[in-house]
Amino acid sequence: MTLVWRHLLRPLCLVTSAPRILEMRPFLSRASWTSVTKLSLHTRPRMPPCDFIPERYQSLGYNRVLEIHKEHLSPVVTAYFQKPLLLHQGHMEWLFDAEGNRYLDFFSGIVTVSVGHCHPKVNAVAQKQLGRLWHTSTVFFHPPMHEYAEKLAALLPEPLKVIFLVNSGSEANELAMLMARAHSNNIDIISFRGAYHGGSPYTLGLTNVGTYKMELPGGTGCQPTMCPDVFRGPWGGSHCRDSPVQTIRKCSCAPDCCQAKDQYIEQFKDTLSTSVAKSIAGFFAEPIQGVNGVVQYPKGFLKEAFELVRARGGVCIADEVQTGFGRLGSQFWGFQTHDVLPDIVTMAKGIGNGFPMAAVVTTPEIAKSLAKRLQYFNTFGGNPMACAIGSAVLEVIKEENLQENSQEVGTYMLLKFAKLRDEFEIVGDVRGKGLMIGIEMVQDKMSRRPLPREEVNQIHEDCKHMGLLVGRGGIFSQGWD
Repeated sequence: MTLVWRHLLRPLCLVTSAPRILEMRPFLSRASWTSVTKLSLHTRPRMPPCDFIPERYQSLGYNRVLEIHKEHLSPVVTAYFQKPLLLHQGHMEWLFDAEGNRYLDFFSGIVTVSVGHCHPKVNAVAQKQLGRLWHTSTVFFHPPMHEYAEKLAALLPEPLKVIFLVNSGSEANELAMLMARAHSNNIDIISFRGAYHGGSPYTLGLTNVGTYKMELPGGTGCQPTMCPDVFRGPWGGSHCRDSPVQTIRKCSCAPDCCQAKDQYIEQFKDTLSTSVAKSIAGFFAEPIQGVNGVVQYPKGFLKEAFELVRARGGVCIADEVQTGFGRLGSQFWGFQTHDVLPDIVTMAKGIGNGFPMAAVVTTPEIAKSLAKRLQYFNTFGGNPMACAIGSAVLEVIKEENLQENSQEVGTYMLLKFAKLRDEFEIVGDVRGKGLMIGIEMVQDKMSRRPLPREEVNQIHEDCKHMGLLVGRGGIFSQGWD
């Protein structure tokens, strides 16, 4: 969800009556949901007002777009919906398609648009830089790169002060892998099951989501470990997460002592004892897993895991591609919510509000280890346009109090979504922090079996027809984010 998002919409209009079946309702062009509950019918959702008028669409016809896509673009099916949206224009939290339909964007270009589509300040800065200098490279100096580096470094704790500018999250994580191995002189890197750290040949070893795995070898030296998922994992309950909303699973933990954490740590120790060498290169972790469905770990887990990794000679890498830049509300960086200090931080997506930009931030010591091994160079890293836009994004986040907005609006939404969970049998879990929120759909709360894909597809289509765009995540693609 976009950090700038401030309007509250009644989401997921679930129609209720008897056991869960598909039932047609006049205000939707598709089927809506019925579920066992004491309520009868939710109020019909209304779109918040918008005074922005989009330009008239005058480009390719929809059928021609489909033809070109089929003939010339990747055959991998990634587009949402039975009839993919042809988007034309964006304004802050709004998107407009070629037919002039307006959508409230809860997905933000896969958690990327951090301050709103075409934010006026970011637009103005981009246009000004466009007329001054598009591109040079790091073999020459230019002020936007140095101005941005100073601003970004000021937002990170010591000793995380050396910045490598790159172009994407996959590229950032690939460089972080190289840093970890160059510094430690070791090869093995651990990451969670369900983790997504990129789709490049190197980072696919770190990514542990079946959809992104292939039969051919790649990403050698990467070892998965159990994800400490307190909703789907073997342990977890109602005191485990750092969130306004806890899982409805029961546990015997006290509020200040999570037994699930201790059990998952034993699994982590088992990985260290059986699956990697005595000395390792590092450990990658998203502060909250994104692609896997906004999965949160037990409080205290990452802190103890980091200690175990460092005892083996490894470095700890926080993948802030989705969680960084104030999205979690309580802190600017996700790792701060776990009370840990990583050795390397990777970031992308929200860093440039959709402009291709990413970064790796590390310590002087680790940066020197890389420099001794490799003459690292990146043609487009530190591009003048990217750096100017990156600076504008940081200014907007501060000037418009968007971190505080994420905390306030996100907490409000989480508590409202929790009420939906309590009312509807198919809403199995609500989780997250700030404006990184996940809703997991199940057949029933007792079994936690995933809601069948065709039923999830129907809900997704219904949301679109109501003017709401949400993302899908989780191993079974049955969660919303």
